[in-house]
Amino acid sequence: MLIESYGLHGRLPAMQKIGSHLSSLSALASLMKDGKHIEQFAAICHRDRADGSTEVLLITTRETGRWTVPKGWAIKGLKAHEVAERESWEEAGVLGKAKKKPFGRFTYVKTLKSGRKVASFVQVHLVRVDTVEESFPELGQRERAWVTPAEAAAMVPEPELKHLLNSLIGKTKLSA
Repeated sequence: MLIESYGLHGRLPAMQKIGSHLSSLSALASLMKDGKHIEQFAAICHRDRADGSTEVLLITTRETGRWTVPKGWAIKGLKAHEVAERESWEEAGVLGKAKKKPFGRFTYVKTLKSGRKVASFVQVHLVRVDTVEESFPELGQRERAWVTPAEAAAMVPEPELKHLLNSLIGKTKLSA
């Protein structure tokens, strides 16, 4: 009754999603306040379709199966954009060239193997894909999907990552 009287009938699932995101942000703020945070580096892997439009690669996480982009921890001796290239290869079998300048950032709550939750600050680099290999280190542990930026934005749960993906809509011939 309350939902119908405020004209919200049919929009409850969207409102529940927003509530879920707000809960997540609240957890992030609490973790950051307590000094529990980590830094990761990620890749938005992209390639051109025959029609000139751009498609991006999403992969599933090993633990929960949610859609995301390749990402990982800092690697001694590698710069951030080189870590993005390495993670693209290990997690998705993608070889390509990453832009040195970060494309953006997003945050999320990461659950470590110990069960401890930490805020993860993720620096994102665009990676222009040259080759997609059928055999790679994490083959069988993840799924891959090549989709439009709009489809990708709808598939990932993190609002800031959605924004980064949406910013690619309509862009053609992205270069690395």
